[in-house]
Amino acid sequence: MMRVIRSVLVFCWIALSVIPAGLVLLLLSLFVGAGRLWWWIAVPWLRGAIAAARLVGGVRYRVQGWEHLPGPDDNRRVVLCAKHQSTWETFFFPSVMPHPLAFVFKRELLRIPVFGWALGRLEMIHIDRSKRSEAWNKVARQGVQLMDGGKWVIMFPEGTRTERGKQGVYKTGATRLACATGAEVIPIAVTSARCWPRRSFWFIPGVIDVSIGPPMDAAGREPEPLMREVEAWIEAEMRRLDADAYVAA
Repeated sequence: MMRVIRSVLVFCWIALSVIPAGLVLLLLSLFVGAGRLWWWIAVPWLRGAIAAARLVGGVRYRVQGWEHLPGPDDNRRVVLCAKHQSTWETFFFPSVMPHPLAFVFKRELLRIPVFGWALGRLEMIHIDRSKRSEAWNKVARQGVQLMDGGKWVIMFPEGTRTERGKQGVYKTGATRLACATGAEVIPIAVTSARCWPRRSFWFIPGVIDVSIGPPMDAAGREPEPLMREVEAWIEAEMRRLDADAYVAA
C-alpha cells in the first residue's frame, strides 16, 4: 500500500508541476532562445522529477562510465544510443548530460497541451513516422544543425520500451545518422524497468543502474555493422547489470 501512495504522490507532483513550468517556458520563449530555456526551465524540472522519484518513490540510481562523456566545452558531434525500458530515462538523461539533448520523437506529441507545446520550443526533431524517407531527411538535416549548435542527439534504437529481461529489434537510425554526420556514438545501458516497469504507474523501490560506454567513431563505418557493435555492447552490459532478469526470462 505504501508503494502505491508513494507512486501517486510522485505522479501528482509531475502532473501538477509540468503545467506552470511549461507555461513559464512558453512565455519566456517569446524573449529568449532555446538554449537558455533548456538550462533555466527544462533541466531543473527534469531534475525535480528524478529527485521526487528518488526521495518519495524510493527509486535511486548509480552511474558508471561518466569519464566516457565529452565535457561541456567539447563540441564534437555525439549521438547517444540508449536502452529504453521506461519513461525514467527520458527524464534522467537530459537532466544530467553536459550538453542539451535533442530527442527524435513522433510529431503527435506536440499536440499534448502545455507539455507538447513546450517540447516544440526546445529545438528537437519531430517526425512523421508515416513518411519514412521524408522523416530520415529531416533527422539528418536537423541533426547536423543541432549538433553543430552544441546539442547531442539521443535515440533509442529499439524504438519503444522493452520489458525487463527482453531485447527488442535494434534499428540503424542512430548509426545511420552518426555515419552521415561523422558523429561519435555513445552506447548506454539502463536497468530502469527494475524500478519503473513499462506501462506501469507504480514504482518499485530499488536502484537503477546506468552504464555509459566508450564512444564509437562512425567515421568510415557502415550503419549496420556499427549498430551491431552498439547492440552487442548494450545487451552484454544489460546482462551484467541485471543478470537475474535475463536468467528468469
